[in-house]
Amino acid sequence: MVEVIKQEVHKACWSQCVQDCLVMGTHLYLDLLVLAVFAMTVANADINVVCANNSVRVTWRVNAELVPYAARLFLGNCMASQWKVLPSGEGEAQFNYMFSECKFTKMVKGKRIFYQNEMSYRPQTKPNPPDFVHPIECVYRRPKDWIPRFVNPGYVVSEGHGRLVFHMALLNEELSSIAKTNIIPLGSPMPIWAAVEQKSHQPLLLLMEECVAAPTAELRPGSQVYPIIGNKGCLLESKKENSMFLPRYHSSSIILYLQSFNFGFREVYIHCKLAVWDPQNFTESKKACHYIKGTNRWELLDDPSRSSLCNCCDLSCKSRSRRGVEWASDGPSHNSVLGPLIIVDQSDLRDSDTMMESATTADPQLK
Repeated sequence: MVEVIKQEVHKACWSQCVQDCLVMGTHLYLDLLVLAVFAMTVANADINVVCANNSVRVTWRVNAELVPYAARLFLGNCMASQWKVLPSGEGEAQFNYMFSECKFTKMVKGKRIFYQNEMSYRPQTKPNPPDFVHPIECVYRRPKDWIPRFVNPGYVVSEGHGRLVFHMALLNEELSSIAKTNIIPLGSPMPIWAAVEQKSHQPLLLLMEECVAAPTAELRPGSQVYPIIGNKGCLLESKKENSMFLPRYHSSSIILYLQSFNFGFREVYIHCKLAVWDPQNFTESKKACHYIKGTNRWELLDDPSRSSLCNCCDLSCKSRSRRGVEWASDGPSHNSVLGPLIIVDQSDLRDSDTMMESATTADPQLK
């Protein structure tokens, strides 16, 4: 599922999002109402909620003005599961999640159980308040054999790390949403976004330990590959081309900003080993480093004052055995594949446009 983007770039990338919004509201869970004055683009919210046994499906249709900012729509702390642009130009975001996700709150009141959350539109980063909030609630009849936790002697609270869910997607040039095409002109930006769903975990730092470009969706011994990131998080391509890691929006996601070039094969698959780590504990083997040509040195993305950890990027960055956080069996790393991406020359695009114009002129039914 990467019909969504999990979110991070310069604040400047988002500063154009609905600047005229005025929010003056108070939201209390339970029985209080949400009172607010919202921007015109979200005031007439078209939100449909379908409650299932242990989950909810929310469909949110937004005006065309908000289509470029799909990454700023949230259910709790979750982004959309699916996103599409409708023929009318409007956008439709669908959120399909369990009640154990997205920070739903559970409340038992009398003979009913309430699961509550809120939809929000956040053009700015936290702690700035959202510009739009809409309450979501699913109500169920309490089971007859239900026993409150505090009187159940067989119940204990055991906070586990659970299963980590990773995402990777190609963004458009404006870094505002998922790219609408996988055809990339030679020399144009190729921003790749990756994220991990934190769910009930402690804050996580997402790292790209290794990324290669390949002509196939599967890597086998002897496969032709082009290295992009290696040596435990060193962006090798930043020393050759205008590539970099963009400043993070938050620790659980990252954007690899590449400039497309001729990889040596027309269809390109990007294979990345994504890893999660403690946001405060950088090491030579747990880092994100890119080369700054202006200073002719490697820089640590998350804390330039500790860029000495990147000095090994020109040598060999070795893992140091140390005791760390216990992770679930499928963590802390995951192999993700993005593609195929089609790198084309600008002249190919012009020839294609010319052929389409000629075909349309020759056959009026194509108009």
